[in-house]
Amino acid sequence: MVLNSLEKMIHLQKNTANIRNICVLAHVDHDNEDYLINLIDSPGHVDFSSEVSTAVRICDGCIIVVDAVEGVCPQTQAVLRQAWLENIRPVLVINKLDRLIVELKFTPQEAYSHLKNILEQINALTGTLFTSKVLEERAERETESQVNPSSEPGEQVYDWSTGLEDTDDSHLYFSPDQGNVVFTSALDGWGFGVEHFATIYSQKIGIKKEVLLKTLWGDYYINMKAKKIMKVDQAKGKKPLFVQLILENIWSLYDAVLKKDREKIDKIVTSLGLKIGAREARHSDPKVQINAICSQWLPISHAVLAMVCQKLPSPLDMTAERVERLMCTGSQVDSLPPETQALKAAFLKCGSEDTAPVIIFVSKMFAVDAKALPQNKPRPLTQEEIAQRRERAKQRHAEKLAAAQGQAPMERPQGGSALETSPQAEEPKGDEHQLETVTLKSLPQEGNNQESFIAFARVFSGVARRGKKIFVLGPKYSPVEFLQRVPLGFSAPLEDLPPVPHMACCTLENLYLLMGRELEDLEEVPPGNVLGIGGLQDLVLKSATLCSVPSCPPFIPLNFEATPIVRVAVEPKHPSEMPQLVRGMKLLNQADPCVQILIQETGEHVLVTAGEVHLQRCLDDLKERFARIQISVSEPIIPFRETITKPPKVDMVNEEIGKQQKVAVIHQTKEDQSKIPEGIQVDSDGLITITTPNKLATLSVRAMPLPEEVTQILEENSDLIRSMEQLTSSLNEGRHNQMMHQKTQEKMWEFKGRLEQHLTGRKWRNTVDQIWSFGPRKCGPNILVNKSEDFQNSVWTGPAIKASKETSRYRDFGNSIVSGFQLATLSGPMCEEPLMGVCFVLEKWDLSKFEEQGASDLVQEGQGGGEACSSKGENQGLQDGSLEPMEKKTSQRGESSLTDCYGPFSGQLIATMKEACRYALQVKPQRLMAAMYTCDIMATGDVLGRVYAVLSKREGRVLQEEMKEGTDMFIIKAVLPVAESFGFADEIRKRTSGLASPQLVFSHWEIIPSDPFWVPTTEEEYLHFGEKADSENQARKYMNAVRKRKGLYVEEKIVEHAEKQRTLSKNK
Repeated sequence: MVLNSLEKMIHLQKNTANIRNICVLAHVDHDNEDYLINLIDSPGHVDFSSEVSTAVRICDGCIIVVDAVEGVCPQTQAVLRQAWLENIRPVLVINKLDRLIVELKFTPQEAYSHLKNILEQINALTGTLFTSKVLEERAERETESQVNPSSEPGEQVYDWSTGLEDTDDSHLYFSPDQGNVVFTSALDGWGFGVEHFATIYSQKIGIKKEVLLKTLWGDYYINMKAKKIMKVDQAKGKKPLFVQLILENIWSLYDAVLKKDREKIDKIVTSLGLKIGAREARHSDPKVQINAICSQWLPISHAVLAMVCQKLPSPLDMTAERVERLMCTGSQVDSLPPETQALKAAFLKCGSEDTAPVIIFVSKMFAVDAKALPQNKPRPLTQEEIAQRRERAKQRHAEKLAAAQGQAPMERPQGGSALETSPQAEEPKGDEHQLETVTLKSLPQEGNNQESFIAFARVFSGVARRGKKIFVLGPKYSPVEFLQRVPLGFSAPLEDLPPVPHMACCTLENLYLLMGRELEDLEEVPPGNVLGIGGLQDLVLKSATLCSVPSCPPFIPLNFEATPIVRVAVEPKHPSEMPQLVRGMKLLNQADPCVQILIQETGEHVLVTAGEVHLQRCLDDLKERFARIQISVSEPIIPFRETITKPPKVDMVNEEIGKQQKVAVIHQTKEDQSKIPEGIQVDSDGLITITTPNKLATLSVRAMPLPEEVTQILEENSDLIRSMEQLTSSLNEGRHNQMMHQKTQEKMWEFKGRLEQHLTGRKWRNTVDQIWSFGPRKCGPNILVNKSEDFQNSVWTGPAIKASKETSRYRDFGNSIVSGFQLATLSGPMCEEPLMGVCFVLEKWDLSKFEEQGASDLVQEGQGGGEACSSKGENQGLQDGSLEPMEKKTSQRGESSLTDCYGPFSGQLIATMKEACRYALQVKPQRLMAAMYTCDIMATGDVLGRVYAVLSKREGRVLQEEMKEGTDMFIIKAVLPVAESFGFADEIRKRTSGLASPQLVFSHWEIIPSDPFWVPTTEEEYLHFGEKADSENQARKYMNAVRKRKGLYVEEKIVEHAEKQRTLSKNK
């Protein structure tokens, strides 16, 4: 591996077939052919899996590194899945083989079994990903055949394995004989693939290399007499070839060095034909000797980079499937405009002609110090400048000598004029000198604060040249919308285009070659290369697609494994530094692909991150790089959700409810204090009937818990619900140009079918057809069902009302009802947190009194009253002497009569609907839902007890525990509330002396089983919990903590037993 000059790099960039994007730029000489390898490193911690996503998008292949001792970890599964989703080819490096020899003291046979086991686990993961993909494709084909039924009914016999048997998946799996697995020890500097040993032994033994390649890994042994390779018969105790020819040699080398057997070491070195320096040979540390021998015998760089060059694809080998997946955001390629479809060929060709469209994807923005940019680096001085400086120094020296002798130099005025013309000519004296130094010192400090953003990108087609005009396409840009807005279509001149949403035009200013931390200026970058682009910070927030033609669709958004869930509020220590904090948070938001920045209704600046480690990284960046100020950070803001459940069958002491004798004591009276104010009717089955303040409209609302599966479906399809909502709102506004795509329509009906499948039974009859809205924010996991007889409205079909004047009002006020529902689901009654898994049913909506009021107003108006007085006595002016059409007059009357002393009628409906929903919730058993992490812990057997102690203390729940074969490591899978997770990793490491380390990933929302409002009511509960019932109620603890943070009323005793304060003084 040789680093070359910039000219050599630029030359190599032009040979696309020899580029491997797998980010230190390295030049590799392999088989007398030059390859350019862009190696992008990505962090291994689960909190930074967003960085893996940004790297994977611009690569063609990836190296997956697995620990030989720990085997497949949760993070290995995550990165394999990300590589699979992006359709890039992986190769495998099994590292730390030295630990099997030195730490675990495995024999070569045991090590072989262990490595075989690791490979089987990884291949099993790949197999599950492949199976799910094949079955998904088959399901898609089935839905298409249902839409276009062409086959005869007799042919359709269900066979779950169809597709799996026919599809060839042999190339997907990792196997040393395929050459996509390398065994290494990076610490000791050695690594090998099977091919290396096959070449050596084919010459020594005289067996063909092709035969050895297939048999060196697997249960084969060699019969030396017959010079034949045969299947292993374990009963005869034969060793596999991998053990006999490879592992035993490595084991014997380690054995000789660790035992310091000088003769054996010399014998091995000479037999391998190596030259070891005298210093290494005499060194007392065996690791140094091993490194010196192995790095010559089996150099790790040759093994890994040879595998990369042979097995990973070049940019020219991009598959059509990957191109389609990148180009299509939820739509088929066939449905895109023809010009857009033509770009697929440009992707696959990866051509560098002038006619080829330039397509660049920016996967992330990263910040660098402005001084690190090539244009800002200090350049070397020329010979003339050095000579001038030498003359000036001599002149200053002569003046100093003259001043020291007390003689003023004769040429003083000339020196003064020289100072004016060139400030560096002479050192100023006195105050001038101080002024000069002050300005010089202040300039670098200003420069220090400048962070410049570079776009981390890859050219997929065409040549990126400095000064080229290019379009920046946002994630929501659509070529179809461009065609609608530009009459001439894609052939329109690009200079004077009308403004198109989510599309901007810019010029490529600076192109950089990324050389580790160094940046080198480039004039042009050929296709297939990774590059840095300067000057895009005002146009690109996190990622974007750059294209020279507007027909290009934006690439699909990046897949992030980690969900941002940990929130903290941030403020500056000194309020005057608020602008720096705001600017710093904007920069942080741009620099980190996963972080989210919010400003809450309270005015707090909130940072949302993926986990504790990610949060710490973001806060450090904010303090040291982007804001450069001292900041105060709040306690983590833990998100909760509110819901309702079915009434419990048993009480807190597992007695059947309704059979025990209730005891009338303090808590009983507390329970009987009705939460519902007067004037609101509550039925026995929880139906709330409430009237607007002006008594003109009545609403009846019931709350029901949704089945868990339905809530999950609603969460998964939030994007689909949002697009449905956008379509209905555009239709309501009268804009018919936005048509729903066929694919989206199919998804919508599939979504509806899944809802109907789970909402079955008498109480859910016709519910799906009557869904009026989703909430909160019109795309959440709660639904509003309209069972009102007067007015039917559905998200699937739009409003449908009876054609009568009496019911025409319903359509006008429908939005007010939906708005009230949205407000109610956004903040629940327990602690103002959003609702989840609740169905609100609008049973009755009575506007008859409002219509009567309207009719009486009309009668008064018809009698010629110049002034009409409403029932509440508010004067309403009407235009007199009107000979206008009756309809206009009615509409004016309608508008004026909508307002009374309680405010506009639509506003009253919103407030009433919100209150109705809240009361409907309060009459049902309310519960809090906590966000849960899945927690994967690897620990040795002797610290298991301590791990369980920490988990149970933090309300964790162990799901499974299994021992890793061949090791003393246990893998524990558990769930843990996010609220209890802060400091969990540190505590577990402290308690287990670093022998256990957890990986936390957000998983799901879970109902906390305890009732936050529970008080003992039966004799058994009193006996068990006591009169005060002050044992820890987890749900109440969380609820009160959130209420305190939000400044809401919390019912708690501050003083329990008051007594006189005693001081230390004896006189008092």
